[in-house]
Amino acid sequence: MTWSTEDIGDLTGRRVLVTGATSGIGTETARELLRHGADVTITARDDRKAAATVADLGGDVEVVTLDLADVPGTIAAAQGLVDAGERFDVLVNNAGVMVPPYTQTMDGFELQIATNHLGHFAWTATLWPLLREGATRVVTVSSLAHASTKGIDLRSLEPNGDPRRYSRWRSYAESKLANLLFMKELDRRVKAVGLGLVSVGAHPGLTSTNLTKTTGSAMHHLAGAFSQSSRAGAWPSLRAATDPTFTGGEYVGPARLRQTRGRPKTVGMTSAARDPRLAAEVWAASESATGVVFEVA
Repeated sequence: MTWSTEDIGDLTGRRVLVTGATSGIGTETARELLRHGADVTITARDDRKAAATVADLGGDVEVVTLDLADVPGTIAAAQGLVDAGERFDVLVNNAGVMVPPYTQTMDGFELQIATNHLGHFAWTATLWPLLREGATRVVTVSSLAHASTKGIDLRSLEPNGDPRRYSRWRSYAESKLANLLFMKELDRRVKAVGLGLVSVGAHPGLTSTNLTKTTGSAMHHLAGAFSQSSRAGAWPSLRAATDPTFTGGEYVGPARLRQTRGRPKTVGMTSAARDPRLAAEVWAASESATGVVFEVA
């Protein structure tokens, strides 16, 4: 089957929460969900960008101010949604940063592991009372880069790391591997307790977005020359969020040119991403780092 956005169907009455939707594939994911009738809430660090995105989308979009690099702030934002009794059918954990210079967050974590993984871990864990009761799906957006590392140095999940050890590409790869390990471990845990929620992953292939600007001019121009549009880059996330045949643990990416572009299909992941022992270790380390105990049952 060749999937297209017309396979999404009518989403009227469905509520979707998308992190990092003020640019790139996040914006295009939100746009397509709105087109199919979903009620969409987006998160944004910058209120001005959020307002511009809402105007661009042209729909009745709600906004939650969220900086995933700020773990206590992330927990507070999620708890606010829980306290308000919000309901969401689908959570798309999309936000991310890519290969910046070494930056330490206010909590002492390296920026990429904090934003791409730890923030989303704390966000999802704190939202869990809402998700456990009513959501049908959690989508975690990873990257082809996960395949460039064979494991995760668990010390990267601790605060106050040594910047002299920092490699921006290795750190990015480890954060994207952590995304998949989280997706797979969440899938294992919800199935173990008999919950109907589906945990799936997606990656956009080689897509030209604002993220590639931080990779250096040569890489940015290369990405611009060979990559697909943000609209096409959103297709795997959209299929992961809406395909009713998925049962959990699937990973969706582009079908062509070694998963760099094309229509979305289920794709493979590395043995490290499928390692249940490593997944359990990363889950425990993430609980310790964020101070949030993520009990799925």
